[in-house]
Amino acid sequence: MVKEIEARVEELMQGIIGGTEFELVDVEYVNEKDWYLRVFVDKAGGIDLDDCQILSEKLGDILDKEPLINGPYILEVSSPGIDRVLKKDKDFVREAGKAVDVTLYAPINGKKFFSGILEWRDRDSLKLANFEPIPRDKVAQVRLHIDF
Repeated sequence: MVKEIEARVEELMQGIIGGTEFELVDVEYVNEKDWYLRVFVDKAGGIDLDDCQILSEKLGDILDKEPLINGPYILEVSSPGIDRVLKKDKDFVREAGKAVDVTLYAPINGKKFFSGILEWRDRDSLKLANFEPIPRDKVAQVRLHIDF
């Protein structure tokens, strides 16, 4: 049911932002003591609080009329952040050549965390500069790397 809700909310958001400068980055419907419906949106130059409020109100109005989610939930519309998670193929294409942090489900050669320059990702593997390709089924998460 979670995947169906996320997919439907993606469709609804595409209807809201289609033809605008906004890009839908991700949708999550997760239970963290309470149910949260999180929608991550971005645009060139970044989004601001007003953008998030407008999009949240538009989506909220639609969800109030569509019997998609049974029970209470908290709707959050926000930026994916500077350390955004890369999930979709277009994310990997856009961020190729940038530094990323890769977390694995289980260690490979004793390491569960890799940091390096993203070269490419295909159906089977992820390639960082100066590392052997990492099988995609071993990758738990890929985030943009942040230097502090």
